[in-house]
Amino acid sequence: MTTPDVVARLRAELGDRVDTSADARDAARADKSGFAADAAPLAVVRAESVADVQAVMRIATATGTPVVTRGAGTGLAGGANAGAGEISLSLGAMDRILEVRPDDLLAVVEPGILNADLNEALRPHGVWWAPDPASRAISTVGGNIATGAGGLLCAKYGVVRDAVLALDVVLADGRLLHLGHRSVKGVTGLDLTSLFIGSEGILGVVVGATLKLRPLPSGPVCSITAMFPDVRAAASASAAVTASGVQPAIMELMDAGSLAAVHALLGLETPPPGAAQLTIQTDGSASVAEAEAIAGILRDAGGAVLVTDDPDEGERLLAIRRSLHPAMETLGTTLIEDVSVPRSRLADMYDEIARVEREYGVRIPTVAHAGDGNLHPNFVVETGADVPQHVWDAADDLFRAALRLGGTLTGEHGVGLLKRRWLAAELGDDQWRLQRDIARVFDPDGILNPGKVFEPPVVERGRAQRDRVETQ
Repeated sequence: MTTPDVVARLRAELGDRVDTSADARDAARADKSGFAADAAPLAVVRAESVADVQAVMRIATATGTPVVTRGAGTGLAGGANAGAGEISLSLGAMDRILEVRPDDLLAVVEPGILNADLNEALRPHGVWWAPDPASRAISTVGGNIATGAGGLLCAKYGVVRDAVLALDVVLADGRLLHLGHRSVKGVTGLDLTSLFIGSEGILGVVVGATLKLRPLPSGPVCSITAMFPDVRAAASASAAVTASGVQPAIMELMDAGSLAAVHALLGLETPPPGAAQLTIQTDGSASVAEAEAIAGILRDAGGAVLVTDDPDEGERLLAIRRSLHPAMETLGTTLIEDVSVPRSRLADMYDEIARVEREYGVRIPTVAHAGDGNLHPNFVVETGADVPQHVWDAADDLFRAALRLGGTLTGEHGVGLLKRRWLAAELGDDQWRLQRDIARVFDPDGILNPGKVFEPPVVERGRAQRDRVETQ
């Protein structure tokens, strides 16, 4: 079917919710990763209801048209980028809170609601949704679910996978499924709810979510900063906090490059050369005692420690960490990466990053969710330039170092476009093929977010190339 026919069918069903303006289509090509599709999609459909999503998917299946689901476009792996011949399905207008049940500690929401807006609405009920990505003010709950997001609070409160009870999803052919339970427990059949969390839009479209809430923490929030002479000392100190059994709500590590960039952006005093900083918060009824215990551990590890229970001062200290992304933008174009290692290997991973910097001649300012071993290395390249091959080579080396240390390619950003070439290196060919085959059960025609997550392993690509040659 031709492009005009597909768009005409969409317009016939959805009217002015189909946007074919050049600006809208161009915006749908890219996310916050800095990468964009080579061409614009056919149209942006701004769904307002589950019925709208079902209509789009029925038309897409009938016409063989790929669909890329999109929330706020804040992803960092290219997972929501839509290109030539594709429909960009925007869920941003589906942003209602359908139900809040403080007695059951759950809320039912549409996928387009912003993470921060949800918690603002939940606050009067005395409850909150714990996932806390750095993009919480601008990222949607649906996007958090699609990428399996984490954030600053996940060491204590868990990631998105720990905070979702049930999902409503529309399959590629337009069918609506209700997955999971409203009850805390439920082991009926296979856990398809968990399968969809972090699936990056390749299995279906999340159109509703039943979220697991928590009571708002009682007691003061205590904030701790500790400056160390170098990043290895800071990473070792964070591991000592973890080993002590004390559980901070937040434990963030900024190395010298990231700390200096943020201080420059915010007009703060320049930190000592090479210095790294831990920012830690405790909450709940034991927060003061926990803060005192953590401060003692950090001092014993050689840190210069500051402790406060003033909420405004605590937010100011945390704002330094949350300012990382705009600070990186002042340095040039950044390839923002996301690896995780066991917490005891955090210092070793920073050693590997320093080695990659030396060997490839690149700058890699790196912050870490030190409480769970999730690092965000930022590869800095010249503003406006494409990522050069030696930076990709450096990234390849760094990713493989994380795997050698018992880690993973991505802790919360997802695979998307940027990491699909390395997926088989972590999973192995057998698991890679099994996961791809599972995706095809849900989407047999391969129209949902095609080209994302899975890329043929090298041996399979080689075989496919030989087959094409032999048939010519």
